[in-house]
Amino acid sequence: MAGLELTSIRSPRVKSARRLAKRSFRQQDRRFLAEGPQAVREALALEGGLAELYTTAEAAQRHAELIAAAERAGVPVLRVSGEVMAELAQTVTPQGLLAVCAFLDVPLAGALSGAPRLVTVLSHVRDPGNAGTVLRASDAAGADAVVFTDASVDPYNGKCVRASAGSLFHLPVVTGPRYDTLIPALREAGLTVLAADGAGSRTLDDVADDGSLGRPTAWVFGNEAWGLPEEVRALADDVIRVPIHGKAESLNLATAAAVCLYASARAQRTVG
Repeated sequence: MAGLELTSIRSPRVKSARRLAKRSFRQQDRRFLAEGPQAVREALALEGGLAELYTTAEAAQRHAELIAAAERAGVPVLRVSGEVMAELAQTVTPQGLLAVCAFLDVPLAGALSGAPRLVTVLSHVRDPGNAGTVLRASDAAGADAVVFTDASVDPYNGKCVRASAGSLFHLPVVTGPRYDTLIPALREAGLTVLAADGAGSRTLDDVADDGSLGRPTAWVFGNEAWGLPEEVRALADDVIRVPIHGKAESLNLATAAAVCLYASARAQRTVG
């Protein structure tokens, strides 16, 4: 472990890491922060994914195998005081490990190059916790990629990274495409574009029954409060609503997304 314990938040290394809490600096440096042992483990699994590792003395003892793996990989490991870790971390109770990671996003063409069968598109999704949970559900359902449109939250937002529970490191993520290029690219890749929205004329049960969910599909999910704009719905091949069989007014974004993605995953595996 390099050097002495860093005890000042004015240390140049600490200041460089702290600024990554802001999106503008993340974009400038193309780096982001990820907290906790799971994030460190996932970042280490990707070549070049982990740029720096900050740890408290206690966490270094508790996670000695991760510290050793980082050092073997040539990653700078810096020991910091609890006070400095509290300044670096974005959680109320830091776990004592904080990784500075390289951006992971890929070009849209690259994400769609391998005949994808299931793609998630986040449109105007602003809540980072919801976005991270949808990313996690996409990973669990076996999606081939997740696309964050230009009007959506930054996938490298700390809350989004934590809510993804490591899934950010598992599948291709595309950031920033506009619909005028995204939708044609999805169709060219052989994907049917389904917009999930409460205003849909057909239900998820309908498309499950007619077998169309077995086709390669890109699901588009909208804003937590107002759903998908009309112009986005108009670009989709179909607008689908999740049926409500009980008395609930609606499902939240992450739950609805998980239901849709797993319906597609099941149908595609049955067809396959």
